[in-house]
Amino acid sequence: MTTETTDIRRKLILFGCFLVTAFTLVPVVMMVLVAFQSDAESMAAKPSFWPSSWHPENLTRAFDLVPLGKYLLNTVYFAGGTTIIETVTAALAAYAFARLNFPGRSWLFGIYLATLMIPSQVTLIPQFVLVAKLHGIDTWPGMILPHAFTAIGVFLLRQFFLGIPRDYEEAARLDGANRWQAFVRVIIPLAVPAIATLAVFKFIGQWNNLLWPLVISNSDATRTASVGLQVFQDTNGTQWNLLLMAATVTTIPLIVLFFLTQRWFVRGITMSGLGGR
Repeated sequence: MTTETTDIRRKLILFGCFLVTAFTLVPVVMMVLVAFQSDAESMAAKPSFWPSSWHPENLTRAFDLVPLGKYLLNTVYFAGGTTIIETVTAALAAYAFARLNFPGRSWLFGIYLATLMIPSQVTLIPQFVLVAKLHGIDTWPGMILPHAFTAIGVFLLRQFFLGIPRDYEEAARLDGANRWQAFVRVIIPLAVPAIATLAVFKFIGQWNNLLWPLVISNSDATRTASVGLQVFQDTNGTQWNLLLMAATVTTIPLIVLFFLTQRWFVRGITMSGLGGR
């Protein structure tokens, strides 16, 4: 293959990626444009997505109708709490499955991975009954703990730990470090890309989680942004411009998070189990 052919192929691939990206961004652009329209324009029988006049006051109106700031803060608590707990527990469990030899390790890991085939809707009612009996309804422990442990996090980090040579740990052990010190001072620093990937995946997933917060939360004290948008629509009707303004506000943190962590995100995918190892 000549250099010219390779260059043309690369340009075609980039052009295709550009088209796919532009196509996926169309709904986001439409959401932002409608958010700045007037009430009449957004509710028109024949809507025009480009505002005839811009209405930035829709942002203030959206915050006045529902406690959107409180919902965003609650979402940070919920997504951040589940992310921190799962990152810690998944790293410990993954290290055990990757490095420790104990009876039934392979069978136990296989059973653990089999839980990925169970839809979350199947376990929703048992989780709700358990949380209710523990008096966890409308509380932060009741919201966070049932979603703070998943098999995908253990699988992701285990695949990465298996790719780390044992020589690093053995060298640390020869220098007098015990297993815990070798894990904290050797394995964890090397696994930062995979841990960052897991954290980003978990945070985004829980930020957009609607079903569990909708079931377990009964008041504004624990309602997340996704539930808040549902409450907004139920209490104020379908005011598309204000509803999409609220949706835009709840989407901005995820966009900022992605751009801040994209280096770790891409590197973690290519070096961990999600990269096809």
